[in-house]
Amino acid sequence: MKTAAVAFYGAALVLLLAALKELLTGFEENRCSMTYMFEQPEYRRVVLPRRVSRLFPAYGLYLYGEGVYAQETRNLKLSGTPVLFLPGNAGSYKQARSLGSVALRKAENMEAGLHLNVFTVDFNEELVAFYGGSLLRQTHFLHECIKAVLRLYKNLKVPPRNVALVGHSMGGVVARALFTLPRFNPRLVSLIVTQASPHVAPVLALDPYLLEFYVAVRQKWSTQAQKLRNVTVLSVGGGYRDYQVRSGLTSLPCPPGDPNKLALVATAVPRTWLSTDHLSIVWCKELVLATVRALFDLVDPETRQLTDDPERKRAVLNHHFVRHPARTPQDAADPSVSMPDVPEAWSEVNTLRLSYRTPKEGQLKYFLFALSSRRRAYSHFYCRSSSLESSSWVLGCVRTAGSSCASAVDLSSGTELLPPYKVLVLSLSDLSSFTHLVVSASNLSGKQFTVECEWQREAAQTLSVSVPHLLSFGFSVGEVTVNSSGLLHQVQLLHFHQVYQAFRISVVSSCRGNADRLPSVYRLRVPWFREDSFTTASVPSASEISGMLHTSRPGNFSNVLLQLHTAPNCQYKVSIRTSFPKVLGQVLRFCGPMVPVYTAVTLLLACRGQLCSILRSGRAADMMQVVSAGLQPHQVLLPVYLLHVLLSCSCLQDISSVLGLPPEDTLPPTFPDGVEGAESHEEWPHLLSPLLYVLGAAVAFWGSALLRLLIRLVSLFLAPLHRPSVSRTSGTLSLQTQFLLGVCLYAAAWMFCGALAIFTSCLLHLYRVLRLQMTERSLGHMLNLAPNKRKVTANGAPEAEPQSGTSPRGGAPLLSEGALQEVRDDLQLHLSLMPLLILPVMLSAPSLIHWSRNLRFSTRLDPDPWWLHSVMLASVYLLLINATVSKLSISRLLPVISRLPLPLAVTMATFSSLHLYRLAYFLEAVLVPLAFCFIF
Repeated sequence: MKTAAVAFYGAALVLLLAALKELLTGFEENRCSMTYMFEQPEYRRVVLPRRVSRLFPAYGLYLYGEGVYAQETRNLKLSGTPVLFLPGNAGSYKQARSLGSVALRKAENMEAGLHLNVFTVDFNEELVAFYGGSLLRQTHFLHECIKAVLRLYKNLKVPPRNVALVGHSMGGVVARALFTLPRFNPRLVSLIVTQASPHVAPVLALDPYLLEFYVAVRQKWSTQAQKLRNVTVLSVGGGYRDYQVRSGLTSLPCPPGDPNKLALVATAVPRTWLSTDHLSIVWCKELVLATVRALFDLVDPETRQLTDDPERKRAVLNHHFVRHPARTPQDAADPSVSMPDVPEAWSEVNTLRLSYRTPKEGQLKYFLFALSSRRRAYSHFYCRSSSLESSSWVLGCVRTAGSSCASAVDLSSGTELLPPYKVLVLSLSDLSSFTHLVVSASNLSGKQFTVECEWQREAAQTLSVSVPHLLSFGFSVGEVTVNSSGLLHQVQLLHFHQVYQAFRISVVSSCRGNADRLPSVYRLRVPWFREDSFTTASVPSASEISGMLHTSRPGNFSNVLLQLHTAPNCQYKVSIRTSFPKVLGQVLRFCGPMVPVYTAVTLLLACRGQLCSILRSGRAADMMQVVSAGLQPHQVLLPVYLLHVLLSCSCLQDISSVLGLPPEDTLPPTFPDGVEGAESHEEWPHLLSPLLYVLGAAVAFWGSALLRLLIRLVSLFLAPLHRPSVSRTSGTLSLQTQFLLGVCLYAAAWMFCGALAIFTSCLLHLYRVLRLQMTERSLGHMLNLAPNKRKVTANGAPEAEPQSGTSPRGGAPLLSEGALQEVRDDLQLHLSLMPLLILPVMLSAPSLIHWSRNLRFSTRLDPDPWWLHSVMLASVYLLLINATVSKLSISRLLPVISRLPLPLAVTMATFSSLHLYRLAYFLEAVLVPLAFCFIF
């Protein structure tokens, strides 16, 4: 093998490892606080009807409890508000303990005994993210659980009519799938909260049932959007720490402008402001507190039920997950405020900026800002306060009385909570009915805080900078300097709108003097999706921000903004550089499913190279040589792009639909659903195809090298267990044995699991490869010890050399260089086929794992996406066990079969980027004709 090929694939491996390192570790540390149970958690099993238990023996329903509450609910006599937790992929029902424990602690401080009854569903920790056959079963069981939960309250005077669902990961997808059931009553569910749930598309589509399930859910929520408009759904993504489900997939597929569907990232949630991984999003105290507070605020104190008012639900979720304004939703109904008539408490501000720190002694204090003199010169009024208490702190004065305000209207509803302080920005064009603005700085409790306000011109506070080009590799830098004469500045990041872009944004602040200042807040604001991130920095300081996107910009949205909440009289230097490792991480995050596709493409072309070598010379080439030659972008990517252009034509789309051909496969969209312009077509994945092909080829190359090394090592361990043999037929099967094994494998596929038959047949072929490796080693050693090349029989006994110089069977002598070469040729052929044979095993592994974990409930996997595949693949594996180069070289089908891999590789790359399970069809299209070569 050439050194240049090893160096090239070594460099490609370095790129892949750098991308993996950035994907798995290139984020902030886990800053989530742990939720603790103050008493021993208990899970009380809810007895379900016998019919339900018989239909779903692996599933269960439990009520969470602790301490005294657990004892009081022992008999399941409940009076709270029902909340049902749904675990996700391989998730445990015990994950509900964080939600349940915090809800119990919150209930201790509630009036009138308001509390939540937290139920949790046991889905047997099934791998539903990779095996979709259980999703519909889980959905039906969830429907039965909801009816069972509501039956527990039938003795109350006013029993609950609905429940709230909190779903983690695939549990959130199952919650939305409830509405696809024909007998489900939508009124049974009032609210759905999902955590890190991939609503847009599955992470990996390894079987057709998974995609069929998603299509049914999407179609239901799209075609019947008006009927489901009153169903409130909140979806929370984990951010960059969650590398299992990227946050772009957590957006909600719904019509644009639906106010009852809210999707956001945990970094944008007030009082959370951090990223969570896929598991910690369940127990992250900051996020659990926001969820529990919202649930309690949604409970009507009189009926003790979740409110059915959509506006009330929107207001509560907006309060806890979007802005967290100063006033609670309960207080926002009456904005009128009566002002105290205390002349000494009022001060009129005539300067452009106010900076005030309250004294230690409690006092009543109000500042009055006249609007009439500022309307023409300024566009906005900006104010912030380090007092995070919920209160009416900015008001519009309707009627003045001397130097004070007699009657005012609360304007604090637009307040937004930032990590160190709350902020309110008012547009003066919206304040025409007011004469003055009033800012409250009262601290009757004696707690000190700082208030800073100023008049602003938006145009003067906004700057622009173009981000560096993607291929600048950090050598080019975009810079802008902000001489802070105000409290808020905005930097527009021009040309920053694609998910594959990634930058290191450095903000360096320097100030004059050593005065105490409020910390600065740097906010990366994305207008089209709630994925904002916040960085708090002291002044002066140097901070670095990761500039990446979870979603691409749809339509004509404005640019990404870097908002700087600054300290006055300070200078801020913003530098933007492309981060190549982060770019690689983003490529892998969004286009990762394409890497195994191109790995399969490389292995197919390696098989083609091996077949062409046998056709041309009658000898097999070295396995690593043909795999290294499997990278042929000019023969794959150009036809793939031409197919993409042709399939984009409407006339050809009509023809393909008439013929029943599938549409071109594309990756899940990076645009957020539910916004205008999200239907736009994306071209950038095709631009990254060469890089993805190189990464996939690197996986194929080094994976094949690892497989070759493992076979050599395993054969060394197995050699003492076998008699030394020099026969090239070692490990082959007789026709009768092949028939019996085939019948057993078909029966296993029918009675148990198709993936089991595929796995077993692959092990049989692996044994053949190991025996060839041992034979090759034995022959080599014997030839080294017998330089006169005396022949031996198959059992090792010496034999007189025939006059013709060949073995009695007409082939090369059993102990000769020719025999050794034949064994090596057969070994290289099988080594080249082995990675292709392992791919279906890897694709079917989730089905096999799911079947094995459910053996105590059912011995047969139903439904089984691999049953039909197992029939063909098991037959192919058994036939290829006896494959030899000599037989293949004389086959009349070889010239035709050697031409199949290239068009199949092009078709595979076109139609399998999302439907990964289709790889099996393309592999069978090559392996089945190849197996026929040893029959005809």
